[in-house]
Amino acid sequence: QVRVVESGGGLVQPGGSLRLSCAASGFTLAAYAIGWFRQAPGKEREKVSCISNSDGSTYYTDSVKGRFTNSGDNAKNTVYLQMNSLKPEDTGTYYCAVLEGVGCDVVAGTPFYGMDYYGKGTLVTVSS
Repeated sequence: QVRVVESGGGLVQPGGSLRLSCAASGFTLAAYAIGWFRQAPGKEREKVSCISNSDGSTYYTDSVKGRFTNSGDNAKNTVYLQMNSLKPEDTGTYYCAVLEGVGCDVVAGTPFYGMDYYGKGTLVTVSS
C-alpha cells in the first residue's frame, strides 16, 4: 500500500522544539521531493519547507528560515522536519507530500493536491 504518514506533533511551549517525521511505505523516497505544508485554523494551507532527494535542493519559507531543518534517513525511508524556537504562529496541522523526480523549485509551484502522495497530517500546537 502506497502512503505517507506524518507523526511527531504535539503541544509545546513557545521556544520549544519538535521533530516531525514523514514515513513512506510502498515506494522509496530516494527519487522524490518531499514538501512540508501546514494549515493553521481558519487559514489556507501554506508551504513550509521542501527537501528534494532528486536534485538535493531545499526550500524554507521566510518565517521558518533558521529555525526549521529538513533531514532524511534513507534506511528508514523517512524524512524529518526539525522545528526549533517554535512560536505560537507555527501552530497548525502539518502535512508532508511528495512529488517524484523534481526539485523544490517545482514543489514551490505545485498545489498540495497536485502532489503525488500526501498524508493526513499531524497537529502542532505552540502555546503556554
